[in-house]
Amino acid sequence: MAKCDLCGKTVSTTGNRISIARSHVSRRAHRTWKPNLRTVRVQANGENKKMHVCSKCLRSAKLKNA
Repeated sequence: MAKCDLCGKTVSTTGNRISIARSHVSRRAHRTWKPNLRTVRVQANGENKKMHVCSKCLRSAKLKNA
């Protein structure tokens, strides 16, 4: 499951996928939006480990890179 280890951002499942041609608008399918996760090496509690972090947490500098 896609989940940020820092902020807990997960998959959002609200929305519909509509065909590009839009000739049959009544044909819809559910879609999901996944967070933009990156695997980074982080120094936590004096040891290096890998974490899955979303791009928003990377830009806000919430962690210390190893």
